[in-house]
Amino acid sequence: MLIYPAIDIRAGRCVRLVEGRLDRETVYSDDPAAMAGLWQEKGARWLHVVDLDGAFSGSPKNIDIIKKIRETVIIPIQVGGGIRDLKMVEELLSIGINRVILGTVAINSPDMVAEACKKYGEAVAVGIDARDGKVAIEGWGVTAEKNALDLALEMKSAGIKRIIYTDIWRDGTLQGPNVDAVREMARNTGISVIASGGISTLDDLRSIKKMEYMGVEGVIVGKSLYDGRVALEDALSLADLALEENAC
Repeated sequence: MLIYPAIDIRAGRCVRLVEGRLDRETVYSDDPAAMAGLWQEKGARWLHVVDLDGAFSGSPKNIDIIKKIRETVIIPIQVGGGIRDLKMVEELLSIGINRVILGTVAINSPDMVAEACKKYGEAVAVGIDARDGKVAIEGWGVTAEKNALDLALEMKSAGIKRIIYTDIWRDGTLQGPNVDAVREMARNTGISVIASGGISTLDDLRSIKKMEYMGVEGVIVGKSLYDGRVALEDALSLADLALEENAC
């Protein structure tokens, strides 16, 4: 299982929001690239970067910072937030981003997702953010009349091999992941799932780890790392142990 430290960028800073709310923001660093370097130094094998300004506005606003992160670390990076056309997908991949995450366009322009998937394969993933089971888009400001599982199945038909699933009510709350929703997503889609939202303890990570055999391949960890509730080194050790157990 892969552990993805989260780097959420807003106004040039590394922040964490609670339930995606701008009025519940905590700033953890004025230098997201330095934070990326720190996570790499501590052993991270992937980074999850979100341009929050881009997610709220509809187009990425922190490309220069994302470039600096790319120049700072050698580990793979996945990026989401406001990526709503093929040109931006191409730009991010051209600067060395390893995977782009499409969100809102999965609802508003599924043909574009299919085209991106056909052109770039597994360098394209879809982020499905859910509130009470319904898909939220446009920086979580709009709730679509579509069930998260239904969207995942549609994206599978479009050629997507991997989704990042976030339970909005859990995100940044440290209340634990929505295990049932993650299990349903993995079991009923048959595609790879990266879980996000609510991780607060190593036990939470263990609960996700138990679903590896279903296709839950990773988990995004944010606030609990920044607050020191979970040490990245311990999380990585747990992930490695899971791989060894599954190999036996």
